[in-house]
Amino acid sequence: MDALYTAVATANGREGRAVSSDGTLDLPLALPPALGGDGQGTNPEQLFAAGFAACFASAMSAVGRQGKIDVKDVSVTAEVGIGKDTDGGFGLSVVLRVELPDHLQGEPGRALVEQTHAFCPYSKATRGNIPVELVIE
Repeated sequence: MDALYTAVATANGREGRAVSSDGTLDLPLALPPALGGDGQGTNPEQLFAAGFAACFASAMSAVGRQGKIDVKDVSVTAEVGIGKDTDGGFGLSVVLRVELPDHLQGEPGRALVEQTHAFCPYSKATRGNIPVELVIE
């Protein structure tokens, strides 16, 4: 693959800062209270959720354009969970909640979401690595 764009960011742990190379992203990081932290900053799971939701919504726009489907009123929410895995470490899971307008309810919407899941770069990156559940609302 020839990269069209490369994002670069540096972090110094879950309780520090995350900074992009161009300075547009500069965030304090903190463990969420559920993991024993004070929650006084963002965390990698929130960043991943925001990225996945944005990428999936953008991918749906591209798939919609190809199929001449109006997707302007679609909204995507990503829920990224972290927990202990079977190897004694930690693993992630994702639920993508796709809110569709009335004209896309039923099979047309399901087909659009499935096509988007096959097309989205985040979906491709996670496929076979972490569970991703698609929920249409």
